[in-house]
Amino acid sequence: MSDREPMTELGPFSDSDADATPWPTALHELRRARLFWLSTVRPDGRPHVTPLLAVWTGGALYFATGDQERKARNLRANDHCTMTTGTNVLDGIDITVEGRAEPVRDPAERSTTADAYESKYGGLLTSPEGTWYGLGDTIRSGKVLLYRIAPETGFAFGKGTAYSQTRYRFQH
Repeated sequence: MSDREPMTELGPFSDSDADATPWPTALHELRRARLFWLSTVRPDGRPHVTPLLAVWTGGALYFATGDQERKARNLRANDHCTMTTGTNVLDGIDITVEGRAEPVRDPAERSTTADAYESKYGGLLTSPEGTWYGLGDTIRSGKVLLYRIAPETGFAFGKGTAYSQTRYRFQH
């Protein structure tokens, strides 16, 4: 998988003077974001949203979770999900990525992803005082579920002087 360039179009709810957010700008935001929100669907159809850490690497978003956590149970029944990140103010860019969460079992992919987590979150994962100390090793060992979301559709919501809604369509 790679950081393939999606088809980009400005949405109809954008200001008349707005420009589409270029994919490289959205990709930059995905790579640097520290907190994400994952939306899944419970087996009975009710929505579930939870904050988590995630990394963008190799053209996809990755996240880890425990086998019995609600999001993992939801994804076993329905692998469609949405990952969101952005700002909590009316300026900047919010990004949404829709796709299917696929379990990652390949040891090399798990190791590469663990390296990306440790590089991005640093001492939070690598220092004994870190909140998620040891997560990288847990990902590498397979003691935690690791999911890959290959984007199918994405959105960037530009906020500030001109509001924009950009849609990204990924070819598979």
